[in-house]
Amino acid sequence: MDAAQTGVLREALTIDRLLDLRASDSCDTVFLRFTTGDLTYGDARRRSTGLAHGLKNLGVHPGQLVPVLMSNGSEFAITWLALCTLGAVSTLLNTEFRGPSLQHALHVSGAEIVVVEARLIPNLAAVLADLPHIRAVVAVGATTDVASQLRGVQVLDYADMCTDETSVIASHHSLADPAMVLFTSGTTGPSKGCVLSHRYAVRQAELMIENLKLRSTDVLYCPFPMFHIDATVLTVVPAMLLATTAAIGDRFSASSFWDDVRAGGATIFDFMGATLTMLHKRPARADDADNPARLGWGVPVPEFADDFERRFGVQLVELYGSTDAGVPMYHPIDVPRRQGSCGRAIAQYDVRIFDEWGTEVAGDEVGELVIRPNEPSLMSDGYYGMPQDSLESRRDLWFHTGDLARRDADGYFYFVGRRTDSIRRRGENISAFEVEEVVKLHPAVVDAAAFGVQSELTEDDVMVAVVARPGEMLDPAELIEFCTSRMGRHMIPRYIDIVDTLPRTPTEKVEKAQLRERGITATTWDRTAS
Repeated sequence: MDAAQTGVLREALTIDRLLDLRASDSCDTVFLRFTTGDLTYGDARRRSTGLAHGLKNLGVHPGQLVPVLMSNGSEFAITWLALCTLGAVSTLLNTEFRGPSLQHALHVSGAEIVVVEARLIPNLAAVLADLPHIRAVVAVGATTDVASQLRGVQVLDYADMCTDETSVIASHHSLADPAMVLFTSGTTGPSKGCVLSHRYAVRQAELMIENLKLRSTDVLYCPFPMFHIDATVLTVVPAMLLATTAAIGDRFSASSFWDDVRAGGATIFDFMGATLTMLHKRPARADDADNPARLGWGVPVPEFADDFERRFGVQLVELYGSTDAGVPMYHPIDVPRRQGSCGRAIAQYDVRIFDEWGTEVAGDEVGELVIRPNEPSLMSDGYYGMPQDSLESRRDLWFHTGDLARRDADGYFYFVGRRTDSIRRRGENISAFEVEEVVKLHPAVVDAAAFGVQSELTEDDVMVAVVARPGEMLDPAELIEFCTSRMGRHMIPRYIDIVDTLPRTPTEKVEKAQLRERGITATTWDRTAS
Protein backbone atom coordinates (compact mmCIF):
# COMPACT_ATOMS: atom_id res chain seq x y z
CA MET A 1 0.00 0.00 0.00
CA ASP A 2 1.43 3.39 -0.98
CA ALA A 3 0.67 6.95 0.05
CA ALA A 4 -2.20 7.34 -2.41
CA GLN A 5 -4.02 4.22 -1.22
CA THR A 6 -4.10 4.95 2.50
CA GLY A 7 -6.74 7.68 2.17
CA VAL A 8 -9.52 5.09 1.77
CA LEU A 9 -8.97 3.95 5.36
CA ARG A 10 -9.51 7.12 7.31
CA GLU A 11 -13.30 7.14 7.41
CA ALA A 12 -13.61 3.59 8.71
CA LEU A 13 -10.78 2.61 11.01
CA THR A 14 -9.87 3.41 14.59
CA ILE A 15 -6.36 2.45 15.77
CA ASP A 16 -7.51 -0.97 16.99
CA ARG A 17 -9.53 -1.71 13.86
CA LEU A 18 -6.51 -0.79 11.78
CA LEU A 19 -4.53 -3.38 13.76
CA ASP A 20 -7.31 -5.92 13.09
CA LEU A 21 -6.96 -5.28 9.36
CA ARG A 22 -3.18 -5.68 9.42
CA ALA A 23 -3.36 -8.84 11.54
CA SER A 24 -5.62 -10.20 8.80
CA ASP A 25 -3.81 -9.11 5.63
CA SER A 26 -0.20 -8.85 6.88
CA CYS A 27 -0.14 -11.25 9.82
CA ASP A 28 3.49 -12.33 9.49
CA THR A 29 4.94 -8.92 8.58
CA VAL A 30 7.16 -7.39 11.27
CA PHE A 31 5.17 -4.58 12.84
CA LEU A 32 7.23 -3.45 15.84
CA ARG A 33 11.01 -3.75 16.14
CA PHE A 34 12.57 -3.21 19.56
CA THR A 35 16.12 -3.87 20.70
CA THR A 36 14.70 -6.91 22.52
CA GLY A 37 13.15 -8.39 19.38
CA ASP A 38 10.42 -8.14 16.75
CA LEU A 39 6.63 -8.42 16.90
CA THR A 40 4.58 -9.25 13.82
CA TYR A 41 1.14 -7.80 13.27
CA GLY A 42 -0.27 -11.18 14.29
CA ASP A 43 1.80 -11.17 17.49
CA ALA A 44 0.67 -7.66 18.38
CA ARG A 45 -3.02 -8.46 17.85
CA ARG A 46 -2.83 -11.73 19.80
CA ARG A 47 -0.93 -10.24 22.75
CA SER A 48 -2.96 -7.04 22.93
CA THR A 49 -6.21 -8.99 22.79
CA GLY A 50 -5.07 -11.20 25.67
CA LEU A 51 -4.12 -8.18 27.77
CA ALA A 52 -7.35 -6.40 26.83
CA HIS A 53 -9.33 -9.30 28.32
CA GLY A 54 -7.25 -9.12 31.50
CA LEU A 55 -7.79 -5.37 31.83
CA LYS A 56 -11.50 -5.76 31.10
CA ASN A 57 -11.74 -8.31 33.91
CA LEU A 58 -10.10 -5.74 36.17
CA GLY A 59 -12.85 -3.27 35.34
CA VAL A 60 -11.35 -1.15 32.57
CA HIS A 61 -14.17 0.13 30.37
CA PRO A 62 -14.65 2.34 27.28
CA GLY A 63 -13.79 5.98 27.88
CA GLN A 64 -11.82 5.30 31.07
CA LEU A 65 -8.43 7.00 31.40
CA VAL A 66 -5.67 4.54 32.25
CA PRO A 67 -2.22 6.08 32.90
CA VAL A 68 0.77 4.19 31.51
CA LEU A 69 4.16 4.94 33.08
CA MET A 70 6.69 2.85 31.17
CA SER A 71 9.90 2.96 29.14
CA ASN A 72 9.96 1.98 25.46
CA GLY A 73 9.45 -1.70 24.83
CA SER A 74 6.97 -4.31 23.69
CA GLU A 75 5.01 -4.12 26.96
CA PHE A 76 4.37 -0.41 26.40
CA ALA A 77 3.14 -0.97 22.84
CA ILE A 78 0.94 -3.91 23.77
CA THR A 79 -0.60 -1.98 26.67
CA TRP A 80 -1.40 0.97 24.40
CA LEU A 81 -2.99 -1.29 21.76
CA ALA A 82 -4.94 -3.24 24.39
CA LEU A 83 -6.43 -0.05 25.78
CA CYS A 84 -7.34 1.07 22.25
CA THR A 85 -9.07 -2.27 21.77
CA LEU A 86 -11.21 -1.68 24.85
CA GLY A 87 -12.04 1.88 23.83
CA ALA A 88 -10.24 3.10 26.94
CA VAL A 89 -7.98 6.15 26.83
CA SER A 90 -4.24 5.54 27.12
CA THR A 91 -2.82 8.29 29.31
CA LEU A 92 0.85 8.13 28.36
CA LEU A 93 2.99 9.72 31.06
CA ASN A 94 6.49 11.12 30.86
CA THR A 95 8.77 8.73 32.75
CA GLU A 96 10.59 11.74 34.18
CA PHE A 97 7.45 12.87 36.02
CA ARG A 98 7.87 12.61 39.75
CA GLY A 99 6.72 14.47 42.82
CA PRO A 100 4.31 17.33 42.04
CA SER A 101 4.40 16.79 38.26
CA LEU A 102 3.46 13.11 38.58
CA GLN A 103 0.86 13.85 41.23
CA HIS A 104 -0.65 16.55 39.00
CA ALA A 105 -0.94 14.30 35.94
CA LEU A 106 -2.49 11.43 37.90
CA HIS A 107 -4.83 13.78 39.75
CA VAL A 108 -6.06 15.42 36.55
CA SER A 109 -6.68 12.01 34.96
CA GLY A 110 -8.78 10.83 37.92
CA ALA A 111 -7.24 7.43 37.34
CA GLU A 112 -8.49 4.33 39.15
CA ILE A 113 -5.99 1.95 37.54
CA VAL A 114 -2.35 2.65 36.64
CA VAL A 115 0.05 0.52 34.61
CA VAL A 116 3.61 1.17 35.80
CA GLU A 117 7.08 -0.21 35.21
CA ALA A 118 8.68 -1.72 38.31
CA ARG A 119 11.64 0.68 38.39
CA LEU A 120 9.23 3.65 38.48
CA ILE A 121 7.06 2.32 41.29
CA PRO A 122 8.94 4.31 43.99
CA ASN A 123 7.96 7.52 42.16
CA LEU A 124 4.31 6.46 42.21
CA ALA A 125 4.52 5.34 45.83
CA ALA A 126 5.82 8.76 46.86
CA VAL A 127 2.61 10.50 45.71
CA LEU A 128 0.07 7.73 46.25
CA ALA A 129 -1.24 9.16 49.53
CA ASP A 130 -2.52 12.22 47.63
CA LEU A 131 -4.33 10.11 45.02
CA PRO A 132 -7.15 8.26 46.82
CA HIS A 133 -8.96 7.53 43.54
CA ILE A 134 -6.28 4.97 42.50
CA ARG A 135 -7.54 1.52 43.46
CA ALA A 136 -5.25 -0.80 41.49
CA VAL A 137 -1.73 -0.83 40.07
CA VAL A 138 -0.57 -3.19 37.33
CA ALA A 139 3.17 -3.63 37.84
CA VAL A 140 5.33 -4.47 34.83
CA GLY A 141 8.41 -6.55 35.65
CA ALA A 142 7.24 -6.69 39.26
CA THR A 143 9.55 -7.45 42.13
CA THR A 144 8.58 -9.12 45.40
CA ASP A 145 8.46 -5.89 47.41
CA VAL A 146 6.02 -4.02 45.17
CA ALA A 147 3.01 -4.58 47.43
CA SER A 148 4.88 -3.17 50.43
CA GLN A 149 5.59 0.04 48.50
CA LEU A 150 1.99 0.46 47.33
CA ARG A 151 -0.01 -0.09 50.49
CA GLY A 152 -3.73 0.48 50.29
CA VAL A 153 -4.18 -0.43 46.62
CA GLN A 154 -4.59 -3.70 44.78
CA VAL A 155 -1.31 -4.72 43.12
CA LEU A 156 -1.35 -7.04 40.12
CA ASP A 157 1.49 -8.50 38.08
CA TYR A 158 1.39 -7.49 34.42
CA ALA A 159 2.30 -11.03 33.37
CA ASP A 160 -0.78 -12.36 35.16
CA MET A 161 -2.97 -9.83 33.30
CA CYS A 162 -1.82 -11.17 29.92
CA THR A 163 -4.41 -13.90 29.33
CA ASP A 164 -4.50 -16.46 26.53
CA GLU A 165 -7.99 -15.31 25.57
CA THR A 166 -8.27 -14.64 21.82
CA SER A 167 -11.99 -13.95 21.40
CA VAL A 168 -12.79 -10.67 19.66
CA ILE A 169 -13.79 -7.81 21.94
CA ALA A 170 -16.73 -5.92 20.45
CA SER A 171 -15.74 -2.40 19.45
CA HIS A 172 -18.25 0.38 20.13
CA HIS A 173 -16.01 3.45 19.95
CA SER A 174 -15.77 5.75 16.96
CA LEU A 175 -13.15 7.79 15.17
CA ALA A 176 -14.13 10.88 17.15
CA ASP A 177 -13.70 9.17 20.52
CA PRO A 178 -10.50 9.84 22.49
CA ALA A 179 -7.70 7.32 22.05
CA MET A 180 -4.90 8.95 24.05
CA VAL A 181 -4.02 11.70 26.44
CA LEU A 182 -0.46 12.95 25.92
CA PHE A 183 0.98 15.46 28.36
CA THR A 184 2.86 18.52 27.18
CA SER A 185 6.26 19.24 28.69
CA GLY A 186 4.87 21.89 31.04
CA THR A 187 7.64 24.42 30.40
CA THR A 188 5.29 27.35 31.11
CA GLY A 189 3.21 25.82 33.92
CA PRO A 190 1.64 22.52 34.93
CA SER A 191 1.70 19.88 32.20
CA LYS A 192 -1.49 19.73 30.18
CA GLY A 193 -3.01 16.50 28.92
CA CYS A 194 -3.86 16.84 25.21
CA VAL A 195 -6.89 14.70 24.33
CA LEU A 196 -6.25 12.99 20.99
CA SER A 197 -8.94 11.10 19.10
CA HIS A 198 -8.55 7.97 16.99
CA ARG A 199 -9.13 10.11 13.92
CA TYR A 200 -6.39 12.52 14.97
CA ALA A 201 -3.89 9.65 15.11
CA VAL A 202 -4.91 7.99 11.85
CA ARG A 203 -5.31 11.21 9.87
CA GLN A 204 -2.00 12.71 11.06
CA ALA A 205 -0.33 9.48 9.99
CA GLU A 206 -1.97 9.67 6.56
CA LEU A 207 -0.85 13.25 6.07
CA MET A 208 2.69 12.31 7.03
CA ILE A 209 2.72 9.50 4.47
CA GLU A 210 1.39 11.87 1.82
CA ASN A 211 3.68 14.82 2.49
CA LEU A 212 6.90 12.86 3.11
CA LYS A 213 6.08 10.34 0.36
CA LEU A 214 6.61 7.36 2.62
CA ARG A 215 6.55 3.90 1.06
CA SER A 216 5.39 0.45 2.04
CA THR A 217 9.02 -0.68 1.76
CA ASP A 218 10.19 1.86 4.36
CA VAL A 219 11.16 1.03 7.94
CA LEU A 220 10.26 3.95 10.21
CA TYR A 221 12.65 4.55 13.12
CA CYS A 222 12.08 6.67 16.21
CA PRO A 223 14.61 6.89 19.07
CA PHE A 224 12.32 8.94 21.32
CA PRO A 225 9.90 7.89 24.07
CA MET A 226 6.57 6.30 23.21
CA PHE A 227 4.74 8.80 25.38
CA HIS A 228 5.64 11.33 22.69
CA ILE A 229 3.65 11.99 19.51
CA ASP A 230 6.69 11.25 17.32
CA ALA A 231 6.80 7.61 18.37
CA THR A 232 3.11 6.73 18.56
CA VAL A 233 1.16 8.91 16.13
CA LEU A 234 3.95 9.72 13.67
CA THR A 235 5.88 6.44 13.58
CA VAL A 236 3.76 3.49 14.70
CA VAL A 237 0.47 4.54 13.10
CA PRO A 238 2.03 5.40 9.69
CA ALA A 239 3.70 1.98 9.76
CA MET A 240 0.29 0.40 10.38
CA LEU A 241 -1.24 2.27 7.44
CA LEU A 242 1.61 1.15 5.17
CA ALA A 243 1.66 -2.40 6.57
CA THR A 244 5.35 -2.01 7.28
CA THR A 245 7.70 -1.88 10.27
CA ALA A 246 8.09 0.70 13.05
CA ALA A 247 11.47 0.42 14.79
CA ILE A 248 11.47 2.01 18.25
CA GLY A 249 14.79 2.65 19.97
CA ASP A 250 15.41 2.59 23.70
CA ARG A 251 16.53 6.23 23.72
CA PHE A 252 18.47 8.68 21.57
CA SER A 253 22.25 8.24 21.75
CA ALA A 254 24.58 10.12 19.42
CA SER A 255 27.25 7.43 19.79
CA SER A 256 24.97 4.54 18.81
CA PHE A 257 22.41 6.25 16.55
CA TRP A 258 23.74 5.09 13.19
CA ASP A 259 24.42 1.59 14.51
CA ASP A 260 20.78 1.49 15.65
CA VAL A 261 19.63 2.70 12.22
CA ARG A 262 21.66 -0.05 10.55
CA ALA A 263 20.51 -2.74 12.98
CA GLY A 264 16.88 -1.79 12.48
CA GLY A 265 17.15 -1.46 8.71
CA ALA A 266 15.64 2.01 9.08
CA THR A 267 15.03 4.07 5.96
CA ILE A 268 13.17 6.92 7.72
CA PHE A 269 14.05 8.53 11.06
CA ASP A 270 13.00 11.57 13.03
CA PHE A 271 15.06 14.13 14.90
CA MET A 272 14.42 16.99 17.28
CA GLY A 273 16.26 19.64 19.20
CA ALA A 274 20.03 19.28 19.15
CA THR A 275 20.15 15.69 17.91
CA LEU A 276 21.45 16.57 14.43
CA THR A 277 24.09 18.86 15.90
CA MET A 278 25.32 16.09 18.18
CA LEU A 279 25.48 13.65 15.27
CA HIS A 280 27.20 16.14 12.97
CA LYS A 281 29.88 17.04 15.50
CA ARG A 282 30.95 13.47 16.12
CA PRO A 283 34.23 12.52 14.42
CA ALA A 284 33.73 11.65 10.76
CA ARG A 285 34.00 7.98 9.79
CA ALA A 286 34.61 6.35 6.45
CA ASP A 287 31.33 4.45 6.73
CA ASP A 288 29.12 7.42 7.69
CA ALA A 289 27.11 7.11 4.46
CA ASP A 290 26.92 3.33 4.76
CA ASN A 291 23.46 3.25 6.26
CA PRO A 292 19.97 2.41 4.92
CA ALA A 293 18.36 5.77 5.81
CA ARG A 294 17.03 7.88 2.95
CA LEU A 295 15.12 10.60 4.83
CA GLY A 296 15.10 12.26 8.22
CA TRP A 297 12.28 14.55 9.35
CA GLY A 298 11.98 16.91 12.28
CA VAL A 299 12.85 20.34 13.58
CA PRO A 300 15.04 22.30 13.32
CA VAL A 301 17.06 21.67 10.17
CA PRO A 302 20.37 23.42 10.92
CA GLU A 303 22.53 25.56 8.67
CA PHE A 304 24.94 22.68 8.10
CA ALA A 305 22.15 20.55 6.57
CA ASP A 306 23.78 20.29 3.15
CA ASP A 307 26.99 18.95 4.65
CA PHE A 308 25.04 16.55 6.89
CA GLU A 309 23.15 15.19 3.88
CA ARG A 310 26.35 14.64 1.87
CA ARG A 311 28.17 13.02 4.79
CA PHE A 312 25.42 10.61 5.81
CA GLY A 313 23.69 10.13 2.44
CA VAL A 314 20.26 11.21 3.63
CA GLN A 315 17.72 13.96 2.88
CA LEU A 316 16.60 16.19 5.77
CA VAL A 317 13.09 17.62 5.80
CA GLU A 318 11.82 20.22 8.23
CA LEU A 319 8.23 20.47 9.36
CA TYR A 320 6.30 22.17 12.13
CA GLY A 321 4.09 20.39 14.61
CA SER A 322 3.00 19.92 18.18
CA THR A 323 0.87 17.53 20.19
CA ASP A 324 -1.88 20.15 20.27
CA ALA A 325 -1.93 21.02 16.60
CA GLY A 326 -0.65 17.93 14.82
CA VAL A 327 1.57 18.74 11.85
CA PRO A 328 0.14 21.68 9.88
CA MET A 329 3.32 22.48 7.90
CA TYR A 330 5.79 20.51 5.82
CA HIS A 331 8.68 21.74 3.74
CA PRO A 332 8.02 20.21 0.29
CA ILE A 333 10.50 17.38 -0.15
CA ASP A 334 10.81 17.81 -3.92
CA VAL A 335 11.82 21.50 -4.01
CA PRO A 336 15.09 23.16 -2.98
CA ARG A 337 15.39 23.83 0.74
CA ARG A 338 14.66 27.31 2.01
CA GLN A 339 17.14 27.57 4.83
CA GLY A 340 15.46 28.19 8.15
CA SER A 341 11.96 27.50 6.89
CA CYS A 342 9.72 24.89 8.49
CA GLY A 343 7.66 24.73 5.32
CA ARG A 344 4.27 25.76 4.05
CA ALA A 345 0.84 25.17 5.53
CA ILE A 346 -0.86 22.12 4.02
CA ALA A 347 -4.41 22.39 2.67
CA GLN A 348 -5.94 20.72 5.72
CA TYR A 349 -5.05 23.70 7.95
CA ASP A 350 -5.46 27.45 8.08
CA VAL A 351 -2.24 28.97 9.51
CA ARG A 352 -1.72 32.68 10.11
CA ILE A 353 0.45 35.10 12.08
CA PHE A 354 -1.21 37.48 14.54
CA ASP A 355 0.04 40.44 16.51
CA GLU A 356 -0.58 40.78 20.25
CA TRP A 357 -4.06 42.23 19.62
CA GLY A 358 -5.20 39.28 17.51
CA THR A 359 -4.84 41.01 14.13
CA GLU A 360 -3.04 39.37 11.23
CA VAL A 361 0.35 40.99 10.61
CA ALA A 362 1.38 42.45 7.29
CA GLY A 363 4.18 41.22 5.03
CA ASP A 364 6.93 39.24 6.72
CA GLU A 365 6.47 40.76 10.17
CA VAL A 366 7.04 38.55 13.19
CA GLY A 367 4.01 37.55 15.23
CA GLU A 368 2.39 34.61 16.99
CA LEU A 369 1.57 31.53 14.94
CA VAL A 370 -2.14 30.68 15.15
CA ILE A 371 -3.79 27.61 13.66
CA ARG A 372 -7.17 26.09 12.98
CA PRO A 373 -8.08 22.93 11.07
CA ASN A 374 -10.11 22.61 7.89
CA GLU A 375 -11.12 19.07 8.84
CA PRO A 376 -12.56 17.62 12.06
CA SER A 377 -10.27 16.09 14.71
CA LEU A 378 -6.99 17.25 13.18
CA MET A 379 -6.09 18.90 16.47
CA SER A 380 -6.35 17.88 20.09
CA ASP A 381 -9.76 18.13 21.71
CA GLY A 382 -8.46 20.37 24.47
CA TYR A 383 -6.74 19.65 27.78
CA TYR A 384 -8.28 16.95 29.92
CA GLY A 385 -9.68 18.29 33.18
CA MET A 386 -8.41 21.84 32.46
CA PRO A 387 -11.28 23.65 30.68
CA GLN A 388 -10.02 27.15 31.37
CA ASP A 389 -6.63 26.39 29.84
CA SER A 390 -8.38 24.81 26.84
CA LEU A 391 -10.44 27.95 26.27
CA GLU A 392 -7.48 30.29 26.71
CA SER A 393 -5.35 28.44 24.16
CA ARG A 394 -8.24 28.47 21.64
CA ARG A 395 -9.47 32.02 22.06
CA ASP A 396 -11.13 33.81 19.13
CA LEU A 397 -11.57 30.41 17.42
CA TRP A 398 -7.81 30.05 16.80
CA PHE A 399 -5.31 27.82 18.55
CA HIS A 400 -2.56 30.09 19.85
CA THR A 401 0.74 28.20 19.67
CA GLY A 402 2.88 30.62 21.70
CA ASP A 403 5.45 30.38 18.89
CA LEU A 404 6.79 33.44 17.12
CA ALA A 405 7.20 33.17 13.36
CA ARG A 406 7.23 35.08 10.11
CA ARG A 407 6.07 34.18 6.60
CA ASP A 408 7.68 35.14 3.29
CA ALA A 409 5.93 36.20 0.10
CA ASP A 410 5.76 32.60 -1.15
CA GLY A 411 3.99 31.33 1.96
CA TYR A 412 6.99 29.69 3.67
CA PHE A 413 7.04 30.01 7.45
CA TYR A 414 10.12 30.64 9.58
CA PHE A 415 10.23 29.84 13.30
CA VAL A 416 11.66 32.75 15.31
CA GLY A 417 11.28 31.57 18.90
CA ARG A 418 8.90 31.05 21.78
CA ARG A 419 6.98 33.94 23.28
CA THR A 420 7.83 32.45 26.65
CA ASP A 421 11.47 31.78 25.73
CA SER A 422 12.53 35.31 25.00
CA ILE A 423 15.06 37.35 26.93
CA ARG A 424 14.31 41.00 27.68
CA ARG A 425 17.54 42.99 27.67
CA ARG A 426 17.63 46.81 27.86
CA GLY A 427 14.31 47.19 26.09
CA GLU A 428 15.04 44.59 23.41
CA ASN A 429 13.35 41.20 23.11
CA ILE A 430 15.92 38.53 22.25
CA SER A 431 15.05 35.10 20.90
CA ALA A 432 16.90 32.46 22.92
CA PHE A 433 16.53 30.17 19.92
CA GLU A 434 18.44 32.57 17.66
CA VAL A 435 21.26 32.96 20.19
CA GLU A 436 21.57 29.19 20.51
CA GLU A 437 21.66 28.63 16.76
CA VAL A 438 24.67 30.95 16.41
CA VAL A 439 26.55 29.51 19.40
CA LYS A 440 26.06 25.97 18.09
CA LEU A 441 27.73 26.92 14.81
CA HIS A 442 31.08 27.14 16.65
CA PRO A 443 33.09 24.02 15.78
CA ALA A 444 34.00 23.32 19.42
CA VAL A 445 30.38 23.49 20.65
CA VAL A 446 28.16 20.41 20.76
CA ASP A 447 25.13 21.92 22.48
CA ALA A 448 23.96 25.22 23.95
CA ALA A 449 21.05 26.74 25.86
CA ALA A 450 20.46 30.49 26.15
CA PHE A 451 18.42 32.04 28.95
CA GLY A 452 18.06 35.23 30.90
CA VAL A 453 19.57 35.95 34.30
CA GLN A 454 18.75 39.02 36.34
CA SER A 455 20.85 42.08 35.56
CA GLU A 456 21.93 44.80 37.95
CA LEU A 457 20.55 47.19 35.31
CA THR A 458 17.06 45.61 35.61
CA GLU A 459 15.58 43.21 33.06
CA ASP A 460 17.96 40.40 32.00
CA ASP A 461 21.43 39.66 30.79
CA VAL A 462 22.02 36.84 28.32
CA MET A 463 23.65 33.69 29.67
CA VAL A 464 24.53 30.60 27.66
CA ALA A 465 25.27 27.15 29.03
CA VAL A 466 27.59 25.42 26.56
CA VAL A 467 28.66 21.80 26.13
CA ALA A 468 32.07 21.53 24.48
CA ARG A 469 32.90 18.90 21.91
CA PRO A 470 34.83 16.00 23.51
CA GLY A 471 38.54 16.66 23.43
CA GLU A 472 38.12 20.35 22.56
CA MET A 473 39.26 23.29 24.71
CA LEU A 474 36.63 26.00 24.48
CA ASP A 475 37.74 29.56 25.24
CA PRO A 476 34.74 31.71 26.30
CA ALA A 477 36.40 34.91 25.02
CA GLU A 478 37.00 33.32 21.63
CA LEU A 479 33.37 32.12 21.57
CA ILE A 480 32.17 35.68 22.20
CA GLU A 481 34.37 36.92 19.35
CA PHE A 482 32.80 34.23 17.15
CA CYS A 483 29.30 35.44 18.12
CA THR A 484 30.10 39.12 17.62
CA SER A 485 30.34 38.77 13.85
CA ARG A 486 27.19 36.66 13.63
CA MET A 487 24.56 38.35 15.83
CA GLY A 488 23.37 41.77 16.88
CA ARG A 489 25.20 43.51 19.73
CA HIS A 490 22.17 43.27 22.00
CA MET A 491 22.15 39.45 21.59
CA ILE A 492 25.80 38.78 22.48
CA PRO A 493 25.94 36.75 25.71
CA ARG A 494 27.39 38.31 28.81
CA TYR A 495 27.81 35.02 30.67
CA ILE A 496 29.23 31.72 29.41
CA ASP A 497 28.95 28.60 31.53
CA ILE A 498 30.81 25.55 30.16
CA VAL A 499 29.01 22.44 31.42
CA ASP A 500 29.35 18.69 30.93
CA THR A 501 25.73 18.26 29.83
CA LEU A 502 22.45 20.14 29.61
CA PRO A 503 19.46 18.95 31.65
CA ARG A 504 16.94 17.53 29.21
CA THR A 505 13.54 15.90 29.16
CA PRO A 506 13.27 12.46 27.51
CA THR A 507 12.09 14.28 24.36
CA GLU A 508 15.35 16.26 24.23
CA LYS A 509 13.91 19.59 25.36
CA VAL A 510 16.28 21.55 27.56
CA GLU A 511 14.93 22.09 31.05
CA LYS A 512 15.84 25.76 31.28
CA ALA A 513 14.17 26.17 34.67
CA GLN A 514 17.03 24.11 36.13
CA LEU A 515 19.60 26.31 34.40
CA ARG A 516 17.95 29.51 35.60
CA GLU A 517 17.77 28.15 39.13
CA ARG A 518 21.47 27.27 39.00
CA GLY A 519 22.21 30.76 37.67
CA ILE A 520 25.65 32.34 37.90
CA THR A 521 28.24 30.22 39.69
CA ALA A 522 31.88 30.57 40.62
CA THR A 523 32.87 28.95 37.32
CA THR A 524 30.72 31.20 35.12
CA TRP A 525 32.71 33.41 32.73
CA ASP A 526 31.59 37.06 32.69
CA ARG A 527 32.39 39.07 29.56
CA THR A 528 32.30 42.38 31.44
CA ALA A 529 34.92 41.18 33.93
CA SER A 530 37.41 39.91 31.36
